[in-house]
Amino acid sequence: MDIAQLEIPDVKVVTPKRFRDTRGHFCESWSDRRFRQEIADASFVQDNRSVSAKKGTLRGLHFQKPPCAQGKLVFVVRGSVFDVAVDIRKGSPTYGQHVAVTLDAAEGSQLWIPPGFLHGFCTLEDVTEVFYKVTAYYSPGHDAGVLWSDPDLGINWPIDVSSIVLSDKDQQHPRLRDIPVHFHYEVPPRVG
Repeated sequence: MDIAQLEIPDVKVVTPKRFRDTRGHFCESWSDRRFRQEIADASFVQDNRSVSAKKGTLRGLHFQKPPCAQGKLVFVVRGSVFDVAVDIRKGSPTYGQHVAVTLDAAEGSQLWIPPGFLHGFCTLEDVTEVFYKVTAYYSPGHDAGVLWSDPDLGINWPIDVSSIVLSDKDQQHPRLRDIPVHFHYEVPPRVG
């Protein structure tokens, strides 16, 4: 398993090692022990699956408010997505900044997004299937979001916005500057 740190260090790209032969490939897509040792001490309680029929479907930017905040481990099992995480931890040196990666079924990389981040993705192919593990159960009363096109975030979505496919809910989220603070940055302990 390869672990790549992004410009926001708490968000990581995890690429399971694939063992290939004439039949195809095999990989260990999840190991609780390795995840806890190498990425985060987190427990996953629910698996979610999203299937989007059309290229240009955008889902996000979503989060759950404490005490039901979710960390997510996201990967694509069919198609590809442009996946985005936005830091909304007040006091963080990267508050309001985002990282974006392309995830696709062919490569099999995963994106770890800890609690305190917005998450959203847009599909880059028709019939794209996204699977993600979460650290807290879905709670309708804690479900929240920020407008996908908030100009303060500066996300350059790689889709034609005139043909974007959005839910009614995702069209009506507020801007980041208009939501209360739900997360505070905690300085990581110094080692050594």
